[in-house]
Amino acid sequence: MKQLSLFDSQPAVLSPLASRLRPDSLDDFVGQEHLLGPGKLLRQMIDSDRISSMIFWGPPGVGKTTLANIIAKKTRASFINFSAVTSGIKEIREVMAQAENTRILGQKTVLFVDEIHRFNKAQQDAFLPFVEKGSILLIGATTENPSFEINSALLSRCRVFVLKPLTVSDLEKLLYRAVNSPCGFGGTRIEIEDRQISAIAAFADGDARVALNTLEMAVTNGQVGSGTIRVTQEGLNQCISRKSLLYDKNGEEHYNLISALHKSMRNSDPDAALYWMSRMLEGGEDPLYIARRLIRFASEDIGLADSRALTVAVSAFQACHLIGMPECSVNLAHAVVYLSMAPRSNAVYQACEASLQDARDYPAEPVPLYLRNAPTQLMKDLHYGEGYQYAHDTAEKLTRMQCMPDSLQGRVYYRPTDQGDEKAVRQRLFQIREWKERT
Repeated sequence: MKQLSLFDSQPAVLSPLASRLRPDSLDDFVGQEHLLGPGKLLRQMIDSDRISSMIFWGPPGVGKTTLANIIAKKTRASFINFSAVTSGIKEIREVMAQAENTRILGQKTVLFVDEIHRFNKAQQDAFLPFVEKGSILLIGATTENPSFEINSALLSRCRVFVLKPLTVSDLEKLLYRAVNSPCGFGGTRIEIEDRQISAIAAFADGDARVALNTLEMAVTNGQVGSGTIRVTQEGLNQCISRKSLLYDKNGEEHYNLISALHKSMRNSDPDAALYWMSRMLEGGEDPLYIARRLIRFASEDIGLADSRALTVAVSAFQACHLIGMPECSVNLAHAVVYLSMAPRSNAVYQACEASLQDARDYPAEPVPLYLRNAPTQLMKDLHYGEGYQYAHDTAEKLTRMQCMPDSLQGRVYYRPTDQGDEKAVRQRLFQIREWKERT
Protein backbone atom coordinates (compact mmCIF):
# COMPACT_ATOMS: atom_id res chain seq x y z
CA MET A 1 0.00 0.00 0.00
CA LYS A 2 1.31 3.43 -0.94
CA GLN A 3 1.80 5.75 2.01
CA LEU A 4 0.60 9.33 1.51
CA SER A 5 2.98 12.10 2.41
CA LEU A 6 1.95 15.54 3.62
CA PHE A 7 2.52 16.82 0.11
CA ASP A 8 0.26 14.35 -1.67
CA SER A 9 -3.17 15.59 -2.67
CA GLN A 10 -5.71 14.65 -0.03
CA PRO A 11 -9.03 12.96 -0.79
CA ALA A 12 -11.82 15.47 -1.30
CA VAL A 13 -13.72 14.11 1.66
CA LEU A 14 -10.89 15.22 3.96
CA SER A 15 -10.89 18.80 2.74
CA PRO A 16 -12.75 21.36 4.87
CA LEU A 17 -16.50 21.57 4.43
CA ALA A 18 -16.28 25.21 3.29
CA SER A 19 -13.89 24.16 0.51
CA ARG A 20 -16.01 21.19 -0.60
CA LEU A 21 -19.13 23.34 -0.83
CA ARG A 22 -17.58 26.24 -2.72
CA PRO A 23 -19.98 26.83 -5.64
CA ASP A 24 -18.73 26.91 -9.22
CA SER A 25 -21.74 28.70 -10.74
CA LEU A 26 -23.82 31.76 -9.94
CA ASP A 27 -26.93 29.58 -9.62
CA ASP A 28 -25.41 27.93 -6.54
CA PHE A 29 -24.02 31.17 -5.09
CA VAL A 30 -25.77 32.33 -1.91
CA GLY A 31 -26.29 36.02 -1.09
CA GLN A 32 -25.31 39.32 -2.74
CA GLU A 33 -28.63 39.65 -4.55
CA HIS A 34 -27.99 43.38 -4.96
CA LEU A 35 -25.09 42.46 -7.28
CA LEU A 36 -26.03 39.05 -8.69
CA GLY A 37 -29.82 39.13 -8.90
CA PRO A 38 -31.58 39.05 -12.29
CA GLY A 39 -30.60 42.04 -14.40
CA LYS A 40 -27.91 43.25 -11.98
CA LEU A 41 -24.71 44.62 -13.50
CA LEU A 42 -22.19 42.16 -12.04
CA ARG A 43 -24.42 39.21 -12.98
CA GLN A 44 -24.59 40.45 -16.57
CA MET A 45 -20.84 41.04 -16.73
CA ILE A 46 -20.08 37.49 -15.57
CA ASP A 47 -22.76 35.78 -17.67
CA SER A 48 -21.66 37.59 -20.84
CA ASP A 49 -17.92 37.25 -20.08
CA ARG A 50 -17.45 41.01 -20.35
CA ILE A 51 -15.27 41.45 -17.32
CA SER A 52 -13.64 44.79 -16.55
CA SER A 53 -11.11 45.62 -13.84
CA MET A 54 -12.92 45.58 -10.51
CA ILE A 55 -12.51 45.46 -6.75
CA PHE A 56 -14.58 43.20 -4.49
CA TRP A 57 -14.84 44.91 -1.10
CA GLY A 58 -16.50 43.18 1.83
CA PRO A 59 -15.97 41.44 5.18
CA PRO A 60 -14.54 37.90 5.37
CA GLY A 61 -16.64 34.96 4.26
CA VAL A 62 -19.09 36.76 1.95
CA GLY A 63 -17.95 35.26 -1.38
CA LYS A 64 -15.17 37.45 -2.80
CA THR A 65 -12.84 34.57 -3.66
CA THR A 66 -15.76 32.37 -4.71
CA LEU A 67 -16.89 34.99 -7.22
CA ALA A 68 -13.37 35.12 -8.61
CA ASN A 69 -13.37 31.31 -9.00
CA ILE A 70 -16.72 31.46 -10.81
CA ILE A 71 -15.32 34.11 -13.15
CA ALA A 72 -12.29 31.87 -13.74
CA LYS A 73 -14.57 29.05 -14.91
CA LYS A 74 -16.79 31.33 -17.04
CA THR A 75 -14.23 33.50 -18.79
CA ARG A 76 -12.47 32.61 -22.00
CA ALA A 77 -9.52 34.71 -20.89
CA SER A 78 -6.40 33.36 -19.26
CA PHE A 79 -7.01 33.45 -15.50
CA ILE A 80 -4.19 33.92 -12.98
CA ASN A 81 -4.73 33.59 -9.24
CA PHE A 82 -2.35 35.78 -7.25
CA SER A 83 -1.98 36.28 -3.49
CA ALA A 84 -0.79 39.53 -1.95
CA VAL A 85 0.34 37.58 1.11
CA THR A 86 2.98 35.46 -0.63
CA SER A 87 4.01 37.63 -3.60
CA GLY A 88 6.28 40.60 -4.14
CA ILE A 89 7.51 42.89 -6.93
CA LYS A 90 9.49 40.08 -8.59
CA GLU A 91 6.44 37.83 -8.85
CA ILE A 92 4.31 40.72 -10.10
CA ARG A 93 6.76 41.45 -12.92
CA GLU A 94 6.88 37.80 -13.92
CA VAL A 95 3.10 37.60 -14.09
CA MET A 96 2.91 40.89 -16.00
CA ALA A 97 5.42 39.65 -18.56
CA GLN A 98 3.35 36.49 -19.01
CA ALA A 99 0.19 38.58 -19.45
CA GLU A 100 1.89 40.84 -21.98
CA ASN A 101 2.94 37.83 -24.07
CA THR A 102 -0.61 36.51 -23.89
CA ARG A 103 -1.97 39.88 -25.04
CA ILE A 104 0.34 39.86 -28.06
CA LEU A 105 -1.13 36.47 -28.97
CA GLY A 106 -4.59 38.03 -28.83
CA GLN A 107 -5.85 36.60 -25.53
CA LYS A 108 -6.96 38.55 -22.47
CA THR A 109 -5.60 37.85 -19.00
CA VAL A 110 -7.73 38.17 -15.88
CA LEU A 111 -5.56 38.58 -12.78
CA PHE A 112 -7.21 37.93 -9.43
CA VAL A 113 -5.34 39.43 -6.46
CA ASP A 114 -6.61 38.22 -3.09
CA GLU A 115 -6.11 40.64 -0.16
CA ILE A 116 -4.90 43.36 -2.50
CA HIS A 117 -4.83 45.84 0.40
CA ARG A 118 -1.71 44.02 1.69
CA PHE A 119 0.30 45.32 -1.28
CA ASN A 120 2.22 48.53 -0.59
CA LYS A 121 2.17 51.55 -2.90
CA ALA A 122 5.16 50.41 -4.98
CA GLN A 123 3.64 46.98 -5.52
CA GLN A 124 0.28 48.45 -6.52
CA ASP A 125 2.01 50.88 -8.87
CA ALA A 126 3.54 47.90 -10.67
CA PHE A 127 0.06 46.88 -11.86
CA LEU A 128 -0.92 50.31 -13.16
CA PRO A 129 0.77 50.45 -16.61
CA PHE A 130 -0.50 46.96 -17.49
CA VAL A 131 -4.05 47.83 -16.44
CA GLU A 132 -3.85 51.06 -18.46
CA LYS A 133 -2.78 49.39 -21.71
CA GLY A 134 -5.08 46.42 -21.27
CA SER A 135 -2.52 43.68 -20.69
CA ILE A 136 -4.55 42.56 -17.70
CA LEU A 137 -8.03 42.87 -16.29
CA LEU A 138 -7.48 43.22 -12.57
CA ILE A 139 -9.85 41.75 -9.99
CA GLY A 140 -8.87 42.58 -6.43
CA ALA A 141 -10.45 41.34 -3.21
CA THR A 142 -10.16 43.31 0.01
CA THR A 143 -11.70 43.52 3.45
CA GLU A 144 -10.44 47.12 3.84
CA ASN A 145 -11.91 50.35 2.49
CA PRO A 146 -10.43 50.70 -1.04
CA SER A 147 -10.47 54.50 -0.69
CA PHE A 148 -7.75 54.24 1.94
CA GLU A 149 -5.89 51.07 0.98
CA ILE A 150 -5.67 51.19 -2.83
CA ASN A 151 -3.83 53.81 -4.86
CA SER A 152 -6.21 56.38 -6.30
CA ALA A 153 -4.75 55.97 -9.81
CA LEU A 154 -5.37 52.22 -9.73
CA LEU A 155 -8.74 52.59 -8.00
CA SER A 156 -9.96 55.04 -10.64
CA ARG A 157 -9.52 52.33 -13.28
CA CYS A 158 -11.54 49.74 -11.36
CA ARG A 159 -15.22 49.40 -10.61
CA VAL A 160 -15.82 48.77 -6.90
CA PHE A 161 -18.46 46.20 -5.93
CA VAL A 162 -19.43 46.20 -2.25
CA LEU A 163 -20.28 42.75 -0.89
CA LYS A 164 -22.49 42.67 2.19
CA PRO A 165 -22.46 40.27 5.15
CA LEU A 166 -24.75 37.33 4.49
CA THR A 167 -28.14 37.44 6.17
CA VAL A 168 -29.21 34.80 8.68
CA SER A 169 -31.59 33.51 6.01
CA ASP A 170 -28.72 33.19 3.51
CA LEU A 171 -26.62 31.29 6.02
CA GLU A 172 -29.47 28.96 6.97
CA LYS A 173 -29.93 28.12 3.30
CA LEU A 174 -26.21 27.39 3.02
CA LEU A 175 -26.22 25.22 6.15
CA TYR A 176 -29.19 23.13 5.01
CA ARG A 177 -27.42 22.63 1.70
CA ALA A 178 -24.30 21.46 3.55
CA VAL A 179 -26.32 18.91 5.51
CA ASN A 180 -28.01 17.49 2.40
CA SER A 181 -25.46 17.94 -0.39
CA PRO A 182 -23.29 14.98 -1.51
CA CYS A 183 -20.34 17.40 -1.30
CA GLY A 184 -21.22 18.04 2.32
CA PHE A 185 -22.83 15.55 4.70
CA GLY A 186 -25.34 14.18 2.20
CA GLY A 187 -23.87 10.70 2.46
CA THR A 188 -24.31 10.66 6.22
CA ARG A 189 -27.50 10.63 8.28
CA ILE A 190 -27.38 13.85 10.28
CA GLU A 191 -29.91 14.79 12.92
CA ILE A 192 -29.88 18.52 13.55
CA GLU A 193 -32.78 20.70 14.67
CA ASP A 194 -33.95 23.82 12.85
CA ARG A 195 -33.24 25.93 15.92
CA GLN A 196 -29.66 24.64 15.94
CA ILE A 197 -29.22 25.62 12.32
CA SER A 198 -30.59 29.07 13.20
CA ALA A 199 -28.21 29.35 16.16
CA ILE A 200 -25.20 28.58 13.97
CA ALA A 201 -26.38 31.10 11.36
CA ALA A 202 -26.78 33.81 14.00
CA PHE A 203 -23.39 33.00 15.54
CA ALA A 204 -21.60 33.23 12.16
CA ASP A 205 -22.32 36.98 11.97
CA GLY A 206 -22.67 37.07 8.17
CA ASP A 207 -19.59 34.91 7.48
CA ALA A 208 -20.27 31.75 5.44
CA ARG A 209 -16.90 30.25 6.29
CA VAL A 210 -17.55 30.57 10.03
CA ALA A 211 -21.02 29.05 9.61
CA LEU A 212 -19.75 26.00 7.70
CA ASN A 213 -16.75 25.48 9.98
CA THR A 214 -19.03 25.63 13.03
CA LEU A 215 -21.45 23.12 11.49
CA GLU A 216 -18.56 20.82 10.64
CA MET A 217 -17.27 21.01 14.20
CA ALA A 218 -20.74 20.35 15.64
CA VAL A 219 -21.25 17.31 13.40
CA THR A 220 -17.74 15.97 14.05
CA ASN A 221 -18.40 16.13 17.78
CA GLY A 222 -21.97 14.84 17.48
CA GLN A 223 -23.42 11.75 19.15
CA VAL A 224 -22.98 8.64 16.98
CA GLY A 225 -25.47 5.81 17.07
CA SER A 226 -27.25 3.42 14.66
CA GLY A 227 -25.63 4.96 11.59
CA THR A 228 -26.75 8.46 12.57
CA ILE A 229 -24.87 11.48 13.88
CA ARG A 230 -26.99 13.61 16.18
CA VAL A 231 -25.93 17.17 16.92
CA THR A 232 -26.54 17.63 20.64
CA GLN A 233 -27.29 20.99 22.20
CA GLU A 234 -24.44 20.49 24.66
CA GLY A 235 -21.99 19.86 21.85
CA LEU A 236 -23.28 22.82 19.86
CA ASN A 237 -22.93 25.10 22.89
CA GLN A 238 -19.26 24.17 23.04
CA CYS A 239 -18.86 25.11 19.37
CA ILE A 240 -20.68 28.40 19.71
CA SER A 241 -19.39 30.96 22.15
CA ARG A 242 -21.82 31.63 24.98
CA LYS A 243 -21.01 35.32 24.58
CA SER A 244 -22.10 35.37 20.98
CA LEU A 245 -25.38 33.70 21.84
CA LEU A 246 -26.07 36.38 24.45
CA TYR A 247 -25.06 39.24 22.17
CA ASP A 248 -25.80 39.29 18.46
CA LYS A 249 -23.51 42.01 17.08
CA ASN A 250 -25.81 42.65 14.14
CA GLY A 251 -29.13 42.06 15.83
CA GLU A 252 -31.54 44.06 17.95
CA GLU A 253 -29.55 43.52 21.16
CA HIS A 254 -26.57 45.24 19.55
CA TYR A 255 -28.58 48.40 19.02
CA ASN A 256 -30.30 48.11 22.41
CA LEU A 257 -26.96 48.06 24.23
CA ILE A 258 -25.34 50.92 22.33
CA SER A 259 -28.52 52.93 22.91
CA ALA A 260 -28.31 52.15 26.62
CA LEU A 261 -24.67 53.24 26.73
CA HIS A 262 -25.37 56.49 24.88
CA LYS A 263 -28.38 57.41 27.01
CA SER A 264 -26.65 56.53 30.28
CA MET A 265 -23.79 58.91 29.41
CA ARG A 266 -26.30 61.57 28.36
CA ASN A 267 -27.97 61.18 31.76
CA SER A 268 -24.59 61.61 33.54
CA ASP A 269 -24.68 58.08 34.97
CA PRO A 270 -21.12 56.73 34.69
CA ASP A 271 -21.89 53.47 36.53
CA ALA A 272 -24.68 52.45 34.16
CA ALA A 273 -22.62 53.60 31.18
CA LEU A 274 -19.68 51.43 32.29
CA TYR A 275 -21.96 48.41 32.71
CA TRP A 276 -23.42 48.70 29.20
CA MET A 277 -19.96 49.26 27.75
CA SER A 278 -18.68 46.15 29.52
CA ARG A 279 -21.65 44.11 28.32
CA MET A 280 -20.76 44.98 24.74
CA LEU A 281 -17.07 44.16 25.18
CA GLU A 282 -17.84 40.86 26.89
CA GLY A 283 -20.20 40.04 24.03
CA GLY A 284 -17.36 40.36 21.55
CA GLU A 285 -18.09 43.85 20.21
CA ASP A 286 -15.31 45.57 18.28
CA PRO A 287 -13.88 48.19 20.68
CA LEU A 288 -13.36 50.53 17.72
CA TYR A 289 -17.12 50.55 17.14
CA ILE A 290 -17.71 51.69 20.73
CA ALA A 291 -14.94 54.28 20.39
CA ARG A 292 -16.51 55.68 17.21
CA ARG A 293 -19.82 56.07 19.04
CA LEU A 294 -18.04 57.93 21.85
CA ILE A 295 -16.57 60.35 19.31
CA ARG A 296 -20.04 61.04 17.97
CA PHE A 297 -21.38 61.52 21.50
CA ALA A 298 -18.64 64.03 22.34
CA SER A 299 -19.86 66.44 19.66
CA GLU A 300 -23.56 65.59 19.70
CA ASP A 301 -24.20 65.77 23.45
CA ILE A 302 -21.31 67.83 24.85
CA GLY A 303 -20.06 70.06 22.06
CA LEU A 304 -18.57 73.38 23.10
CA ALA A 305 -19.64 72.91 26.70
CA ASP A 306 -16.36 70.97 26.95
CA SER A 307 -14.39 70.69 23.70
CA ARG A 308 -11.83 68.51 25.50
CA ALA A 309 -14.41 65.72 25.40
CA LEU A 310 -13.82 65.26 21.67
CA THR A 311 -10.06 65.04 22.27
CA VAL A 312 -10.57 62.40 24.96
CA ALA A 313 -12.88 60.35 22.70
CA VAL A 314 -10.50 60.50 19.72
CA SER A 315 -7.59 59.54 22.00
CA ALA A 316 -9.59 56.54 23.22
CA PHE A 317 -10.17 55.46 19.61
CA GLN A 318 -6.44 55.74 18.86
CA ALA A 319 -5.59 53.78 22.01
CA CYS A 320 -8.00 50.99 21.01
CA HIS A 321 -6.45 50.90 17.54
CA LEU A 322 -2.93 50.72 18.95
CA ILE A 323 -3.27 48.11 21.70
CA GLY A 324 -6.57 46.31 21.07
CA MET A 325 -8.48 44.12 23.50
CA PRO A 326 -8.35 43.39 26.37
CA GLU A 327 -5.93 46.17 27.31
CA CYS A 328 -7.91 48.95 25.63
CA SER A 329 -10.99 48.32 27.80
CA VAL A 330 -9.62 50.70 30.42
CA ASN A 331 -9.08 53.38 27.76
CA LEU A 332 -12.72 53.09 26.79
CA ALA A 333 -13.73 53.23 30.46
CA HIS A 334 -11.65 56.40 30.87
CA ALA A 335 -13.51 58.06 27.99
CA VAL A 336 -16.95 56.80 29.07
CA VAL A 337 -16.55 58.22 32.59
CA TYR A 338 -15.22 61.54 31.28
CA LEU A 339 -18.08 61.92 28.80
CA SER A 340 -20.62 60.94 31.45
CA MET A 341 -19.41 63.66 33.80
CA ALA A 342 -18.81 66.45 31.27
CA PRO A 343 -21.29 69.37 31.02
CA ARG A 344 -24.05 68.91 28.43
CA SER A 345 -24.94 70.87 25.32
CA ASN A 346 -26.51 69.69 22.07
CA ALA A 347 -26.34 73.17 20.53
CA VAL A 348 -23.70 72.16 17.97
CA TYR A 349 -25.73 69.08 17.02
CA GLN A 350 -28.93 71.14 16.62
CA ALA A 351 -27.07 73.74 14.55
CA CYS A 352 -25.61 71.02 12.31
CA GLU A 353 -29.00 69.40 11.72
CA ALA A 354 -30.70 72.73 10.94
CA SER A 355 -27.97 73.82 8.53
CA LEU A 356 -28.00 70.42 6.77
CA GLN A 357 -31.74 70.73 6.27
CA ASP A 358 -31.35 74.20 4.71
CA ALA A 359 -28.54 72.85 2.52
CA ARG A 360 -30.99 70.22 1.23
CA ASP A 361 -33.84 72.71 0.80
CA TYR A 362 -31.64 75.40 -0.80
CA PRO A 363 -28.93 73.42 -2.64
CA ALA A 364 -27.97 75.99 -5.27
CA GLU A 365 -27.75 79.39 -3.57
CA PRO A 366 -24.96 81.38 -5.29
CA VAL A 367 -21.94 82.46 -3.29
CA PRO A 368 -21.89 86.30 -3.15
CA LEU A 369 -19.22 87.71 -5.45
CA TYR A 370 -17.37 89.44 -2.61
CA LEU A 371 -16.89 86.07 -0.85
CA ARG A 372 -15.34 84.43 -3.90
CA ASN A 373 -11.59 84.14 -4.49
CA ALA A 374 -10.15 85.75 -7.60
CA PRO A 375 -6.95 83.86 -8.52
CA THR A 376 -7.15 84.85 -12.23
CA GLN A 377 -7.51 88.15 -14.05
CA LEU A 378 -10.74 86.97 -15.66
CA MET A 379 -12.27 86.42 -12.23
CA LYS A 380 -11.13 89.87 -11.13
CA ASP A 381 -12.71 91.38 -14.26
CA LEU A 382 -15.93 89.61 -13.29
CA HIS A 383 -15.76 91.34 -9.86
CA TYR A 384 -14.91 88.20 -7.88
CA GLY A 385 -13.75 89.27 -4.42
CA GLU A 386 -14.71 92.90 -5.00
CA GLY A 387 -16.01 94.52 -1.81
CA TYR A 388 -14.66 91.84 0.53
CA GLN A 389 -14.10 93.20 4.05
CA TYR A 390 -11.05 91.75 5.83
CA ALA A 391 -11.90 91.44 9.52
CA HIS A 392 -8.28 91.75 10.66
CA ASP A 393 -8.14 95.28 9.26
CA THR A 394 -10.61 96.49 11.89
CA ALA A 395 -10.00 97.24 15.56
CA GLU A 396 -12.82 94.92 16.62
CA LYS A 397 -11.76 92.15 14.18
CA LEU A 398 -15.37 92.24 12.94
CA THR A 399 -17.31 93.55 9.94
CA ARG A 400 -21.00 93.78 9.12
CA MET A 401 -20.47 91.94 5.83
CA GLN A 402 -23.34 89.57 4.96
CA CYS A 403 -22.02 86.03 4.56
CA MET A 404 -25.35 84.21 4.17
CA PRO A 405 -27.11 83.94 0.80
CA ASP A 406 -29.89 86.53 0.46
CA SER A 407 -32.60 83.88 0.71
CA LEU A 408 -31.25 82.69 4.08
CA GLN A 409 -30.36 86.06 5.58
CA GLY A 410 -31.28 86.14 9.27
CA ARG A 411 -31.13 82.36 9.74
CA VAL A 412 -29.75 81.34 13.16
CA TYR A 413 -28.50 77.78 13.56
CA TYR A 414 -26.18 77.88 16.55
CA ARG A 415 -27.86 78.76 19.84
CA PRO A 416 -25.28 78.21 22.59
CA THR A 417 -26.32 77.22 26.10
CA ASP A 418 -24.90 78.46 29.40
CA GLN A 419 -23.43 75.03 30.23
CA GLY A 420 -19.71 74.66 30.95
CA ASP A 421 -17.31 76.39 28.58
CA GLU A 422 -20.19 77.20 26.22
CA LYS A 423 -21.31 79.95 28.58
CA ALA A 424 -18.31 82.03 27.50
CA VAL A 425 -19.03 81.21 23.85
CA ARG A 426 -22.62 82.38 24.35
CA GLN A 427 -21.47 85.67 25.83
CA ARG A 428 -19.02 86.20 22.97
CA LEU A 429 -21.66 85.47 20.34
CA PHE A 430 -24.11 87.82 22.05
CA GLN A 431 -21.49 90.59 22.00
CA ILE A 432 -20.79 90.00 18.29
CA ARG A 433 -24.46 90.12 17.36
CA GLU A 434 -25.07 93.18 19.54
CA TRP A 435 -22.12 95.00 17.89
CA LYS A 436 -23.41 94.24 14.40
CA GLU A 437 -26.86 95.52 15.28
CA ARG A 438 -25.44 98.66 16.95
CA THR A 439 -23.14 99.59 14.06
